[in-house]
Amino acid sequence: MRELGQRLRVEAMSLYNHVANKDDILDGMVDLVVGEIDLPSDTADWKEAMRRRATSAQAVFTRHPWASGLVDSRESSGPARLRYFDWVVGTLRRAGFSLEMSARAFSILDSYVYGFGRQQLNLSAGSDMSPEEMAEAFSHAIPADEYPYLREMVDYAITSVHDDGADFEFGLSLILDGLQRLLA
Repeated sequence: MRELGQRLRVEAMSLYNHVANKDDILDGMVDLVVGEIDLPSDTADWKEAMRRRATSAQAVFTRHPWASGLVDSRESSGPARLRYFDWVVGTLRRAGFSLEMSARAFSILDSYVYGFGRQQLNLSAGSDMSPEEMAEAFSHAIPADEYPYLREMVDYAITSVHDDGADFEFGLSLILDGLQRLLA
């Protein structure tokens, strides 16, 4: 709270006129971030709605990389987070998923969105090198005769154009298609 007060150029104790404690601030931050996620209301197709929601969430967590780790750690929820949860469960339930399958679908989709974002963040954390430069450095440390498949993959990463969006869509499509088969 002291650091926040310094950044806002106010006394730390004056913050307590507006918030109860640090948890109150964190809950508010999570609610603001979750409120940025698009919850489509213009489609009855659950797969399209979930795709748009997941893509929007991934973009939001790219803008706010600290947020995905905080979202599920909070014990209380603000109105945006409650609306988000209700929208996801409601979309799945209206599509015909049982309550149990809705819970599992919600979990797998958000695990993928959060995990993808964290992986992208971790790949670039603490390095000034581009992904291609990191792959090049990694390649030199992999003996091709001992690890032929790994070396092949790293060499591919060096020579190909990497598209995070295409990677995200590929995984998301696998999950949504699998959920569609379960629903059928």
